[in-house]
Amino acid sequence: MNENSETDWCPTVSLPTLQSRAQLLATIRSFFAQRHVMEVETPLLSAAASTDPHLTIFKTNYLGPSAPQGQSHYLTTSPEFAMKRLLAAGSGAIYQICKAFRNEESGQHHNPEFTLLEWYRPGFDHRQLMDEVESLVGQLLNIKSFERLSYQTLFKQNIDINPFTDSVCSLRHCAETHGINLSYDLSADDRDGWLTLLMTHLIEPELGQKMPVFIYDYPASQAMLARIRNDNPPVAERFELYYKGVELANGFHELADANEQARRFSIDIESRKKAGLPVIPMDENLISALHAGFPDCAGVALGIDRLLMLITKENHISDVIAFPISRA
Repeated sequence: MNENSETDWCPTVSLPTLQSRAQLLATIRSFFAQRHVMEVETPLLSAAASTDPHLTIFKTNYLGPSAPQGQSHYLTTSPEFAMKRLLAAGSGAIYQICKAFRNEESGQHHNPEFTLLEWYRPGFDHRQLMDEVESLVGQLLNIKSFERLSYQTLFKQNIDINPFTDSVCSLRHCAETHGINLSYDLSADDRDGWLTLLMTHLIEPELGQKMPVFIYDYPASQAMLARIRNDNPPVAERFELYYKGVELANGFHELADANEQARRFSIDIESRKKAGLPVIPMDENLISALHAGFPDCAGVALGIDRLLMLITKENHISDVIAFPISRA
């Protein structure tokens, strides 16, 4: 028995913050009800999951009547794939408030089990969806002004780097000049890895200190599940929202090309194999849904716990959730 065992049953959140969470969820549901966006529920336990090599996923073994020998299932990192299957089936605009899971170290802004708001808007592109995110978050945080910067402008303004054309050698030199510890396992040709290193160490902590800021039009190599627009250079129609150095939301003008999506999943799977990571099966149901016909739409995931931290001015995620991983 450790010295804290007598109080480990207690929630870490205060009653006023618990009430703020309830009010936040009620306001979000009212926001979408007024806009005729339908609330849905999808499975949190799935036979497939994200293949993203940067994610560590909880895995379990299903032992039901249809799987007497056991079948691997995963706790989803977001409800995205299942919600897209609903969109392909003709659901129209939908949102979901649910738990999501990432088997990563807990810290100031992350708990392995967290609450996510995710919504999809048929007929919207990523810019129109930024407008709607601004309406919701502005209402919740009582903020009227938001900033928008392209990924290219962001790097130019902050560290005088062109993220699309500067060499990997230049990115490494920039990191060295700013005193970043280069003990990271980054290969010489991992351009996105170096850009992410510069982003997280030099830019992200200061992002949105005065007002929330949208960063949009990412490098095509960071498209994830977003469409790529054939500019010069091509850009991913993706955005992220930051406020006070905290990443709040990640949105896409959603990729609808089933073959391209399968190709990206295959690349992820090969990356996992090369890195010695567990191989996650491609979600064939999602690929079939895209083949069946996926509407032109944009979607976004927004972290409820981080949003509540900003609303209540709490500094640690354990102050806004009832039972963090240490007391789960």
